[in-house]
Amino acid sequence: MSNTTEHDTTNRVAARLGTETKPSTKTTEFFVYLAAVAAIVITAFVVGDNGTDGGGEGDPFGAEQAMRYITFLTIGYMIARGLAKSGSRESHVARDHS
Repeated sequence: MSNTTEHDTTNRVAARLGTETKPSTKTTEFFVYLAAVAAIVITAFVVGDNGTDGGGEGDPFGAEQAMRYITFLTIGYMIARGLAKSGSRESHVARDHS
């Protein structure tokens, strides 16, 4: 008699399932973020005259302020995406139990 034991040698791969959140490029907040950044850039480009009219006032909405607002928008967008992704406590890996 032989005392060999047969083992299941098939490779099982855990498939990664999607969560309840969409990829960031497919969300409305992504497109709103892009539109807001574009609006800030256009406003900074159009508003003001950089002090070239001789008044010496300078640009009321310059590049420095534009970068500050874009930074604020980026931080807000990152927080919103983090909150969206942290809402699920389910396991994201499907295991084959057959």
